[in-house]
Amino acid sequence: MVSSLNPNLQQFVDSFNGITNSLQRTQLEISSGLRINQLSDSPDTISTLLTARASLSSVQQINSNLGRFQSEANGGEQALETAVQLFDHVQTLGAQGATDTVDAATRANLATQLGSILQQMGGLAATQVEGRYIFSGDSDQQTPYIIDLTQANPVSAYMGSASTRLAQYPDGTTFQVAETAQTIFDSNDPTTNVFQAINDLRTALASNSDMAIQTAVSGLSKVSSYLNAQLAFYGNVQDEVTNATNEGQNMQTQLQAQISGLQDTDMTAAISQLTQEQTQEQAALQSEALIPRNTLFDYLK
Repeated sequence: MVSSLNPNLQQFVDSFNGITNSLQRTQLEISSGLRINQLSDSPDTISTLLTARASLSSVQQINSNLGRFQSEANGGEQALETAVQLFDHVQTLGAQGATDTVDAATRANLATQLGSILQQMGGLAATQVEGRYIFSGDSDQQTPYIIDLTQANPVSAYMGSASTRLAQYPDGTTFQVAETAQTIFDSNDPTTNVFQAINDLRTALASNSDMAIQTAVSGLSKVSSYLNAQLAFYGNVQDEVTNATNEGQNMQTQLQAQISGLQDTDMTAAISQLTQEQTQEQAALQSEALIPRNTLFDYLK
């Protein structure tokens, strides 16, 4: 024979279970700090929350990448500042060697200094940041050039590759972040080729040829302007990275605030609700004690 609960008692059980479940959810919200701990907690909010979390993850990765690009841009800018200063010295040495009063021995000494500068330029072309050759393009584990002054052509062929890496704004816009050593120091245009300009002047001074010296010196100004343009490129990259970083940080802050608003527990409201539910639970237990439990057998006695 199947027996059933007293209707009044069944109503109490259903009501009490509802209070208990609500109380447990509130306690979990307070202990975890989250008002969404599972899909059923707020089905209408889950989609928005997951989208915001995915966006935050993407922006955080972009910001991390921008931090590395900033280091590379700073390293590139510093290297090219030094290169510009070195080339200014090249022009000074060229002007000294081009005068009629300079003898062959002095010119030979100037040529030796230019050889040293050429090697220093090769070292700048091999600038590394965080273990990467920043001017070697995508082949960033390969030094771009070898400078060997014992060779007729002291500058090796370019050993890097093209630079295809791009930095990204949070909105998806991309921009170039690097030039190659080939573009900067070894231009296909001989009138803007830094290595060639230094070596041509070095060779001319070593040979003590007035005509060759004058020819080499006459082209230095254009090469200097070109090298300064490469320095300006890295200054612009620094500005772009800074702007992108600021946008990324602002977007990250906004997304974090959105996610917090969607999932974080309002502690003041939750504690107030917990107090109410505990009061309801106690009241329910007290009312349960008043429910009549007489059966038909009690009345037949």
